[in-house]
Amino acid sequence: MIAGNIRVARDGIEAITYLRQEREYVEAPRPDLVLLDLNLPKKGGLDVLNEIKQDDALRSIPVIILTTSESEKDIAESYQRHANCYIVKPVDLDEFLGAIRAIEEFWFSLVRLPKAGGTGSRL
Repeated sequence: MIAGNIRVARDGIEAITYLRQEREYVEAPRPDLVLLDLNLPKKGGLDVLNEIKQDDALRSIPVIILTTSESEKDIAESYQRHANCYIVKPVDLDEFLGAIRAIEEFWFSLVRLPKAGGTGSRL
C-alpha cells in the first residue's frame, strides 16, 4: 500500500492545525499529499481545501478530494477551489484499495512533487 507515513485528522480543524504545524503538531512533518474528504466534522472539506489553497505555505501541496459525493456541485466547487483531483470513493473494499493503489502509483511514481521539507508523510 502507500509507502511512508500516513497521518489521519479526525476533523477539518485538526487537519488545518496539523498542516499549519500549530499546537501539538509544531514538529509534524509537512505532507507531500493530502487526501481530503468533503464530509468532515467541525470544518467541512471544502473549507479546508479553501484554507490550504489560500495559504502561501500550503498551496503547493497537492490535494486529492476522496469522498462519497458524486454531486456535480461538489465536483465543480472542488475544482474551483483548486483541488488537484476529485475521486469518488468506491463502496467495494477491493475497488477502494485499487483506487488507493492508483493514487499511490500516479502521485508517487509518475508525478514530480516539490521538495519543501516533505518527509513522505500523507494527511
